[in-house]
Amino acid sequence: MRTPRRGAPIALLLLLASAAICGDRPAEPYRFFRQYVGLTDDQIEAIKGGQAFAKIIDSGASNEVFVFGAVYVQATPESYLRFAGDISHLGRLPGYLAIRKFSDPPRLSDLDGFTLEPDDVKALENCRPGKCEVQLPADSMEEFQRSLNWSAPDATEQANRLAQKMAFQAVLGYMRGGNAALGVYRDKNHPTEVGDTFKSLLSQSHALPAYLPEFDRYLLDYPNVQLQNVQTQFYWEKVNFGLKPTLRIVQAVIYRGSQPTEPVYAVAVKQLYSSHYFETALDLTVCATDQERPSQRGFYLITLKGSEQAGLTGLKGSIVRKVAVDRTRSSLERALATVKQNLEASAE
Repeated sequence: MRTPRRGAPIALLLLLASAAICGDRPAEPYRFFRQYVGLTDDQIEAIKGGQAFAKIIDSGASNEVFVFGAVYVQATPESYLRFAGDISHLGRLPGYLAIRKFSDPPRLSDLDGFTLEPDDVKALENCRPGKCEVQLPADSMEEFQRSLNWSAPDATEQANRLAQKMAFQAVLGYMRGGNAALGVYRDKNHPTEVGDTFKSLLSQSHALPAYLPEFDRYLLDYPNVQLQNVQTQFYWEKVNFGLKPTLRIVQAVIYRGSQPTEPVYAVAVKQLYSSHYFETALDLTVCATDQERPSQRGFYLITLKGSEQAGLTGLKGSIVRKVAVDRTRSSLERALATVKQNLEASAE
C-alpha cells in the first residue's frame, strides 16, 4: 500500500472539522482557508460574502485529483444534512444522466436503467485482463465472455442484464464484507485493489482518526462498525464528466458528531465502483460555523473531492487530466451555488 504523502489534501478538511473540538485554535475557518488551502484575502472575502469558489489542490501525484470548494450558506447545518440525504436533487445537476437509490435491502429491480454505452458493450466483447476499456475484475471479464452470445440480436440487452446482476451482487458483497469485497480492477497492466486504494486515499488524513475517530472507523471498517449518529444509503448514477458517460455505485454517509456543545457535521460520498477513470473516490463535506461571527445565522459549506484516476500520465493522459480537473472544479462551483440557493430559499 502506498504511504501517505506530505501535504495530503484530505487532511486539510478534517483539520477544519477539529476546530469544533479544539477551541484554543485561531478563528476558523479563516486559519484553514489561509494556512492549508492557500486562499487569498480576496478569495476568502468572496466566500464569506456568499460566492461559491473552487480550487484545485496539488497533491504532488499525477494520478490524483483533489478539488476544494466552499460557500457561505445562510441556513442551518441540519438543513444541509436533510438536503444531502435526498439524492433526487442530484439528477437535476449538469452532467447527470441517471440516478437511483437502492432499496433497503437492495433489489435487482433497483438497477433498471443501469445500462452500458454502446461503445462499452462493444469493448466488453474483447475484454481481457490487462486490456479492457471498462474497469472490471478479471472474473467479471471472463463472465461476459462466457455467458453472452455476442452474435445474437439481443447481445446488448444480454450485456446490460449481466452488468445489472454484477452491480447488484457487488452492492450485496460490500454490505457483507466491506472494503475487502470491492475487488481488483484488471483492465490495465497494473492491477488496482480497490479497497487498498481507498484506504490509501483516506490514510492521507491524520486529522480524521484524531478528531473524528468514529467516522474514520466507519468509513474504513464498514459494516463491522455500528454508529447511532450515522445515516448511510447506496445509489447508482450515470454521469458525463465531459469525456464519456460513466456508471458509478456509491455509498453516502451522513455523520452527526457526538460532541454535546458543538457537534461536527460531515457527509462522505464513497465510490464503490466506476466503469471509467476513477479507481477510487471520496467526496468529503464539512459544515463549519464562523467562529468570528458566532451569533450570525449560517455556516460554511466546505467540500473536498479526492480521487485516484487511471490514465492521467503521458501526453494523452495529461489531456484527459486537464479536462477532468477543469470539469470537476467548474461543476463543484455550480453545485455549491445550487445548494446555497436551494437551502436559503427553503429557509425563507
